[in-house]
Amino acid sequence: MASTLTEYLNSQQELEEEAARALPYSFSHCTHPLGYIRQAVYLCITCASQRGICSSCSIACHTDHEQLELFPKRHFRCDCPTSALAHPCSLHKAPEAPNDENAYGQNFWRKFCRCGRPYDAKSERETMIQCLACEDWYHESCLNLRARPPSRHPSQEPSNGDDEVAEVEQDDTSCSDASSSGLPLPLITAEDYDTLVCRSCVSKIPILQAWAGTPGIAMVVREDPNSSWNVLGALPRDESVVEPSQEAESDIPTASVEAPHPEETHILTRSLSGDDSSSSSNTDAVQGKKRTLPTPPSIGGPSAKRSRTFGPSSQKLCQAPAPNSFAQTVFAQDGARTLGEGDIFLSGDWRERWCLCDSCLPRLQEHPYLLKEDETYEPPEDPDSGLSLEELGLRALERIPRDRALDGIRAFNSMRDDLKNYLRPFAQEGREVAEVDVRRFFEARVEAARVGQK
Repeated sequence: MASTLTEYLNSQQELEEEAARALPYSFSHCTHPLGYIRQAVYLCITCASQRGICSSCSIACHTDHEQLELFPKRHFRCDCPTSALAHPCSLHKAPEAPNDENAYGQNFWRKFCRCGRPYDAKSERETMIQCLACEDWYHESCLNLRARPPSRHPSQEPSNGDDEVAEVEQDDTSCSDASSSGLPLPLITAEDYDTLVCRSCVSKIPILQAWAGTPGIAMVVREDPNSSWNVLGALPRDESVVEPSQEAESDIPTASVEAPHPEETHILTRSLSGDDSSSSSNTDAVQGKKRTLPTPPSIGGPSAKRSRTFGPSSQKLCQAPAPNSFAQTVFAQDGARTLGEGDIFLSGDWRERWCLCDSCLPRLQEHPYLLKEDETYEPPEDPDSGLSLEELGLRALERIPRDRALDGIRAFNSMRDDLKNYLRPFAQEGREVAEVDVRRFFEARVEAARVGQK
């Protein structure tokens, strides 16, 4: 498509502004010296090692490698400068020993969810949701939020304007969107809950299992294998919470989704194994989408909301709600989990609703993220991120010796004059300048430089 020079310059400016918004940070330092922190982790597929690298190393050291974003991981130290990765770190040149405290779950083998399928953003149709505790990613259908889609094969690109997926803002929650690749609405939408804890993690955290199915700690359940899936413990849209003293054992609400066929039920409830999944990105008939956890305050940055102090409690009377008997029946299932998986969906200001009596508080403190959002490391901002290529070039000239800078300016002026002379006939004759014409000009200059060196 033909375009004027003005249109080309404007498009270049738009690209520069887009790049500054997408990567406003400085990626000049590896995070290894910071120790074990919560940070964005990337898996280098090219290096073929089940190790994670920080965002700076993903850009500076593994630029031309195929990578998979694993999103934030707790207590993780960058593996790039360690002997566990053969590819040398260009930011932290001192060799380091392997990181013994890093945990390498199935995500580092490119597997996600309890179904264990690998992730492919081009073929994944479903939204994937991150567990607050283990930070793995789960398909909506594996959480019983919808019947499993009929096919997970790559779908066609949507036509212009059709089923366009809204971009996920950085402060989006881990909840599922209204629709995944044109699929019906999930049983629980993004507006209905704040975060997910998978059954595997719930079973390891007794206080979560005790609160499961109570108001604001929702579960997806059904009364028998032939019934529809329903939400137990859903919080009203106004986020009002029934006081524990007034709480009666709740019946299963009426919100439901069509029950999968019997042969699909096994698929929805199978354990961690198998292969063919994914976990990250957007979802329309084009891509599967990951919804990240609510954006926590960055390390060193201001907290998003007033923090709650969790010191020695003066609260002697336990205010925890009575366990929901149906929820406990779900957890007691042996074999196939036909009544529900046991995942929980926490709604509203759930951190503010915990009982902090002398019995409950120590159990919560064993898992700090239940009381306070994790701090997640972000690279420092790059002061040059908003500068144009011209401004960056001028700044680079200022930093080199004067004689070399003058040589560079003379060479630039010579190229500019030659290019003007080359393009003048095109302007006089009204001819369009094609890509091949521009390439021919620069190839001639390179050849002339070669001849001059002989």
